[in-house]
Amino acid sequence: NFISLTDMLKAKDGDFFISDWLRNRNTIEYLGIWESIYNPSFNYGEFAIIKSQAGLNSYKLSVKDWVEKTNSIGIKATTGRYGGTFAHPDIAFEFGIWISPEIKIYLIKEFQSLKDDENNRLKIEWNIQRTLAKVNYHIHTDAIKANLIPKFLDKSKINFIYANEADLLNLALFGITAKQWRDENPNTDGNIRDTATIEQLVVLSNLESLNSVYIHQGQSQSELYRAFQKTYLKIKSKRKT
Repeated sequence: NFISLTDMLKAKDGDFFISDWLRNRNTIEYLGIWESIYNPSFNYGEFAIIKSQAGLNSYKLSVKDWVEKTNSIGIKATTGRYGGTFAHPDIAFEFGIWISPEIKIYLIKEFQSLKDDENNRLKIEWNIQRTLAKVNYHIHTDAIKANLIPKFLDKSKINFIYANEADLLNLALFGITAKQWRDENPNTDGNIRDTATIEQLVVLSNLESLNSVYIHQGQSQSELYRAFQKTYLKIKSKRKT
């Protein structure tokens, strides 16, 4: 997967030399950071010596010297008919930026485009899960209406029963009630469920379905809470795995 720095030079007008790029202090620092991340056998002692001399007018460093002294794995030089200097894509990009600042602009724009695409996909997935949770919410409230709300109960008490059942799920999933969340986030629009992660919405839709079943079965709130906590922890563990 290595990229030929030699071929990159051939495609670029002007006089550029890999040795000039390699003796640059910024280059040495970049290579050192890259090796520290990916190379457990990197020779930090030799790297420190090279870094202290990099940038001096009299200092020269070849790829071969760099590899032999530091035990580098990110760049290499080969001889023969198909020889040249080759580098890992991370390092080749850095080299490309050195010979052509335009490449840096293209990389930044490409990165921004990929992040925009990723954010759009996550937003769509979140909306789907939020819609699913809302659908299950109606199944949940229908079960409450059929089993927990007596006839001729006034509206304020009916709303309290709905809120109480919703908070049972909120406590199991978020650890706080809707009112506690509003008190802690007075300047945030929406409600506690609008700020949920995709994983939390998946769990929420499952808990709402379970709660409708448990309500029909006549289980107490303490039994429901323990069941929800157990289910939430089980789903959370599977998601991590």
